[in-house]
Amino acid sequence: MRRIADADVRILASCSATLQGDYADDDFAWQGSPFAWIKTRPSRQVGVIGEKLVAGWLATRGFDVVRSPDSQADRIINGARAEIKFSTLWKSGSYKFQQLRDQDYAFALCLGISPFDAHCWVIPKRVILAQWGKGAGLESQHGGRAGSDTAWLSVVPGDEPAWLRQCGGRLADAAALVAKASGRQPLA
Repeated sequence: MRRIADADVRILASCSATLQGDYADDDFAWQGSPFAWIKTRPSRQVGVIGEKLVAGWLATRGFDVVRSPDSQADRIINGARAEIKFSTLWKSGSYKFQQLRDQDYAFALCLGISPFDAHCWVIPKRVILAQWGKGAGLESQHGGRAGSDTAWLSVVPGDEPAWLRQCGGRLADAAALVAKASGRQPLA
């Protein structure tokens, strides 16, 4: 093992070793997960990865998935405009789907990945707008007047608010809801 010569670097290394325990639980939960690599990516890439995961998953289920021609939706799924939101499980045990807006899409598809499971909700835009700010997990993301244009949805899997239970939860339920919203039955 290489010895660190500089005394200040040794002090910094000692501080690092002390802090490592505070963060080890995060790494341990994802150890061996097929999704662990996502946690290593910069946050600016994670949303794109989520969109590609959704597109690939739905394509294997027989859906026609293409990129939206504009920034008002992320994908067009069998002709239905979809906004895709992605979250990995937070240390608190919840997913946080961020930057929900009143844009031109039929539904938001919220995919949550935990170390060895996945959850998905397909939420019609009208439901998002109706529930926004009602205190059941869908709140404005930023404070003040300027922050009222974006919301975030906080979901603890298995303990969803009543309004969200009709929007899926399991991947198979979400695929059936996408089929209903887009007029295409998924492959079995």
